[in-house]
Amino acid sequence: MATEDQLKAFIARQHELLNKEREAEIERTSLLLSNCPPKLLEQKGLCLAGLGISSVGIGLGGKTLVELERPTAYHTSPLFPPHTFRPGDLARIEEHSSGASVQKSAKPPKKSGVAEKTKNDGVEGVVYKVTDTRIVIAVDPPDTSGEDLNLPDRCRVVKLANSVTYDRMDKALDQLEKVVLPNSDAKEDKFLPKQTPLVRVLMGMAPPSERVLVQDISFFDQSLNPSQQEAIRFALGSPEVACIHGPPGTGKTHTLIELIRQLTTVTPSNPKPLRLLVCGASNLSVDNILERLLALPAPASGTKLRVTRVGHPARVMAHDDVIETTLEVQASRSDQAALAKDVKNELEAALEALSGKGKGAKGKGPRGLERKKMWEEVRALRKEYRRREGGVVEGVLKESQVVLATCHSSGGRQVRSQNFDVVIIDEATQAVEAVCWIPIFKAQKLILAGDPMQLPPTIISINKDKKGKAAGDTKATSSKKPQVVKSAAAAKSAEKPPAAADKGEDNDVGSADEEQSGSSDDEGDPALTADPEEPLKSTPKDPRKAGSKPVLRPPHSLETTLFERLEKMYGPGIKRMLTVQYRMHAQIAAFPSKVMYHSKLTNHPSVEAHLLRDLPNTKADSEDDEKEILGTPVVFYDTAGCEYFERLEGDGDEGSRCNENEAYVVKGWVDQLIGAGVLPTQIAVITPYQAQVTLLTSLLRPVHGPELEIGTVDGMQGREKEAVVISLVRSNEKREIGFLKDKRRLNVAMTRARRHLCVVGDSSTVQHGSPFLKNWMAWLEANADVRYAGLD
Repeated sequence: MATEDQLKAFIARQHELLNKEREAEIERTSLLLSNCPPKLLEQKGLCLAGLGISSVGIGLGGKTLVELERPTAYHTSPLFPPHTFRPGDLARIEEHSSGASVQKSAKPPKKSGVAEKTKNDGVEGVVYKVTDTRIVIAVDPPDTSGEDLNLPDRCRVVKLANSVTYDRMDKALDQLEKVVLPNSDAKEDKFLPKQTPLVRVLMGMAPPSERVLVQDISFFDQSLNPSQQEAIRFALGSPEVACIHGPPGTGKTHTLIELIRQLTTVTPSNPKPLRLLVCGASNLSVDNILERLLALPAPASGTKLRVTRVGHPARVMAHDDVIETTLEVQASRSDQAALAKDVKNELEAALEALSGKGKGAKGKGPRGLERKKMWEEVRALRKEYRRREGGVVEGVLKESQVVLATCHSSGGRQVRSQNFDVVIIDEATQAVEAVCWIPIFKAQKLILAGDPMQLPPTIISINKDKKGKAAGDTKATSSKKPQVVKSAAAAKSAEKPPAAADKGEDNDVGSADEEQSGSSDDEGDPALTADPEEPLKSTPKDPRKAGSKPVLRPPHSLETTLFERLEKMYGPGIKRMLTVQYRMHAQIAAFPSKVMYHSKLTNHPSVEAHLLRDLPNTKADSEDDEKEILGTPVVFYDTAGCEYFERLEGDGDEGSRCNENEAYVVKGWVDQLIGAGVLPTQIAVITPYQAQVTLLTSLLRPVHGPELEIGTVDGMQGREKEAVVISLVRSNEKREIGFLKDKRRLNVAMTRARRHLCVVGDSSTVQHGSPFLKNWMAWLEANADVRYAGLD
């Protein structure tokens, strides 16, 4: 069991890594604002400049929604350049200027969503919505209702560092330290969580209790397959913790919905309905579960599940049913809400009087003793309003069987005093461990769901460290202008690549690209180091020898998630894997199943042979077209030998990569798919680089409209399309591939397709990135319909 020294070392290391990540984010955002030219901030994706206000409206909770766009007076295209803005990000609207830096000093951001109206500071808020041409910022209304937002005619939006998340993670780690290493001060803390059996198991202080065998279950959903049923039995019977491993398309969310229904219903295996806190690494994952819960039919008792969504309205999915479940909306419609509203009206009236905007004030506020007395009244009203509002919120949450929030939001003041029986964390393999501890302290049992073979948490500090280590390395990359080559049939086989493969990382660190560690994780996996000519072998490994004791080890990086750490500590017995996939054609699933999941994935009969030609809307002009376009599950457009070289967009090393000729190959294939009847809504174009996203958008959107989805891998995790086209971008004489070597990233990309997958790339460059990529290129050559770009 974990010793005191091991516990101290583990928590100290978590603090150290978290502080490095906080510093990296501050450097990337707030500190950059004080000394970076606006143009460089734009290249890094942290600023959208030259914007104009298209509208100002009112949103949920009285939030002011400021919509901005690129005016035609200043821009030839309404499309935004590559950027990193996402719903929920903190941002500031400020006056656009042509100065050398964005502002004179970089101040820390104010409280999330609170509008500041001075000219120098701009207006701070939360990103509410982002499209290709518009961004909407939600700001809280001014304290004085008559006061206007001071918005300039021409402005820019700047991304801010969010310190609240880090503060909550630090606090959770501090609490963990006091819980597992108690001292005299800890005993006096009335609000400190208890050292529960769950905490002891998670920290390696005690082994998991013996699992209760749960056999006679009446499943609500009769369509569950045996692996899903076993995962539910396992989770119900595990006293402290259970992990559910859900590879792509295996119905992880479907399984969690059944689990939630079992836990909240009285059954022979569940004597009393339990209260659940359901969390996710992202708002999208939380809202996805919420939508599924709301779509459930009413039970025989006639009482539907009572659910509440906690979170900033700007971050919650803007669907009517989802919005209705938010804490803010439910609180505003509760019986007690009227009492709080009365106080709020009195407070607003008092503030108007103080500012001289009340009735009969004639622009002059009270002075002297009268003003002092009125301020005392305002303070009393504010205190009373907070008290009544807290009572309203407490009442709504107390009635909720299931509370849904992101891991971070579960640490907010509304949920602070709430306790639950079980906490479920979806996308647990995308959340750093520290953020998981925020909800863990609120329950006695934990269920984690995720897939460690898909995208890990985004860790900025890893890239920063690797960039520093690689500073002395040669960073040259081919920036030749693309040359269209008419024919290149045999050029690929005639080429001999350089002996040395790229060992460095991508130069796009700090840009708007998907910034991951680029860890290939290939070493030691027989399936990835084998000769590509030999059949791949499935060799699953038990990370813990039989009979050995669990060891609590400090993590190497924040990419080590709680899900992965538990599996390493306790072996594969801590989890159950879903093994039937309901998404991909068998040929699309073949490579990821064999290499990423040790051939454990099986294909459901309903999808194993489905093709684009089976869709009711598709129809080719000829039998040949039907076979080549609609009847082929995997196509590989190989650009090797074509000299379709990538280029770096932007100045120096701060830009992002694109490949113009490769983009035209992608466009040509998308045109053929749509020409054969595939709808734009059924297609996704995926690429790792934001500059390539922008280029592809400029080529495809004018022709096929906004329904055609074009984006990076991050936006597609957990989603699917009938047809997916992947643009790999990298093509250079030095065989440098940057973060393409991260097999988890490519696993997500290649498993989004249901009926058709098209890969466009230079095999002579890509195959030298890692053993995984070498095997993938070899598999595509042997199993895909290979086409050479120069010949089509």
